[in-house]
Amino acid sequence: MTAETSQTLDRGLRVLKLLADTDHGLTVTELSNKLGVNRTVVYRLLATLEQHALVRRDLGGRARVGLGVLRLGRQVHPLVREAAMPALRSLAEDIGATAHLTLVDGSEALAVAVVEPTWTDYHVAYRAGFRHPLDRGAAGKAILAARQGKSNEPGYTLTHGELEAGASGAAAALVGVTGLEGSVGVVMLADSVPERVGPRVMDAAREVADALR
Repeated sequence: MTAETSQTLDRGLRVLKLLADTDHGLTVTELSNKLGVNRTVVYRLLATLEQHALVRRDLGGRARVGLGVLRLGRQVHPLVREAAMPALRSLAEDIGATAHLTLVDGSEALAVAVVEPTWTDYHVAYRAGFRHPLDRGAAGKAILAARQGKSNEPGYTLTHGELEAGASGAAAALVGVTGLEGSVGVVMLADSVPERVGPRVMDAAREVADALR
């Protein structure tokens, strides 16, 4: 902590981070131990966060992240999309295929940014807002591989016909972006993905990750 920072705000943010990292919530005592402060301080922090719907407490007294966080989260996608667009545009133009940034939303993969190439005669129509199960399609499978800690050699995932008949996909997970699970990929009308596409998708994923750090 420096003279320019707020200790109370810092503690409140730490509470939110701790709660976000658990599925079963935390008690006041557990939070007190993790933060290294007394229970009275924790009670005050929770009461303030509850007033803003950022924290809720169940009947057993365990604190969990509140629905107010969702309202804040809605503003994240536009910022992420803006940061990713340069790399996606370059990828789409270079490969001649529809490029996309996909993020995890619950149990689904959600396309939050899509760029179609400008010079091709035809390409796959793929819209921002498109959802699909994480275990189908290159975008979701790349995310799952990263989540499970698999080496996923050669570093990208290829699929064919899993989301749209006749379409192939390639995707690489975002790596090193705290609090964000996602992938960058392309989808094309082809029986197979050309050899150079996988490495190019990995490069684009690294560019997007760098822009989001």
